[in-house]
Amino acid sequence: MFTSTEIILAVMVVTYIIVRALKISTELSMFAAAVSGALAGGEGIPIRHIGEGAFTYFDIILIFITATLFMNLLKQSGGISFAVRKILIRFHRKKAILFVLMTFLLLLPGALTGAGSVTVLIMGGMISIVLSYMGLSRVKATALIFILAGLSAAAPPVSLWAMLTAAGINMPYVGFFLPLLIPCVLLGLVTMFVLAWKSKPVDLKKALKELPEPPGEMNWIRVSLPFAAFFLLVFAGRAWPHSSPILGLPMMFMVSAGLSFVLSPAKLNFLKISRDTIHQLLPLIGTLTCVGILVQIMTLTGVRGLIAITTVTLPLTVVILTMPLVLPVSEAVLMWGAAPVLGVPLVLLFNTIGLNPIVALAGMSLIWPLGDALPPTAIIGRLAKETVQMKKPYPRMLKHCLIPALIIMVVGILMIVFSKKLGFLTML
Repeated sequence: MFTSTEIILAVMVVTYIIVRALKISTELSMFAAAVSGALAGGEGIPIRHIGEGAFTYFDIILIFITATLFMNLLKQSGGISFAVRKILIRFHRKKAILFVLMTFLLLLPGALTGAGSVTVLIMGGMISIVLSYMGLSRVKATALIFILAGLSAAAPPVSLWAMLTAAGINMPYVGFFLPLLIPCVLLGLVTMFVLAWKSKPVDLKKALKELPEPPGEMNWIRVSLPFAAFFLLVFAGRAWPHSSPILGLPMMFMVSAGLSFVLSPAKLNFLKISRDTIHQLLPLIGTLTCVGILVQIMTLTGVRGLIAITTVTLPLTVVILTMPLVLPVSEAVLMWGAAPVLGVPLVLLFNTIGLNPIVALAGMSLIWPLGDALPPTAIIGRLAKETVQMKKPYPRMLKHCLIPALIIMVVGILMIVFSKKLGFLTML
């Protein structure tokens, strides 16, 4: 039985490698691997399982779409440029405060949408302008934006790796807020200060000239009210769970998007922004759809069970010490598919030995995004390079990522090892 399952796994791996070598997208490569695995397992082409797998993460896809629509409406209304310009004008002489505020600006889009690419697209360009007029090289600016984009994707309330893994073991996505928020914020600040501390004070006049000009009627109320509405709905659902209607995150984001549209001082084409949002998210939607299919077929053929058994039978020391390598590499190959494939057996292993599964999963979620700088995918890394318009070779950027990445890995591993002692964070 194990031998036949190992053969199926080998067929899936070889198929994936061959299809990727033909320069076909990661999404179609995963789909081809799933179909070849089903054929090797004697299941033919299981249409029902392909259909079921395609809708596995439909709820998460809705969260991405609605959250990104909200951020795009806010950007098109001038809210993002307004916030960046006002912060820059107020704190351009106070570098430490400016760094803290820029860190929060970079963490926010990915935290709300779960996608680091959204952080790069929404904030990356404007923050890179500020950094360039502080004398920071484009290579360092690209590394900084990449690391913070990865941390933003891991930050709450929407952390895709944690959500996918939790869904795979039927664990409620509850208690992750502080275990994810605190390390993401602290590591984001460390990254900002490590990479940008030697920069000079920003050239305010030149920076403001290059930053987009918001509409004259834009103000802090128009910017903050949609966010206030979102967090109020989230708070109401937790403070009065039996009295508040169950809206769900997609509807909450749509309420915020609606407020951004209504409060916008500029005339917005809602349908065009919606179409652009879907076009922007098509790679992400395709990835989640194909990940669902791949996981479904792996479950059907027993490959998922084989990976789980292999993982839980390895020596614990080996598992923990190899995670700084295995997690980023799995993200580079499978992208978000690494969470349900590897995350599920790892969290089950940690749970069985008495570690806190929520804190341990939060620690793993810090390490996974580092793989988005590695080939063959390198989605966020390549996108950051294009956004900042870095002309130097890509490995130069990876060199500047090394110190922040090592710090993130150490923090992630320590969160796993001491997850039981950090369990109090899940109660708050």
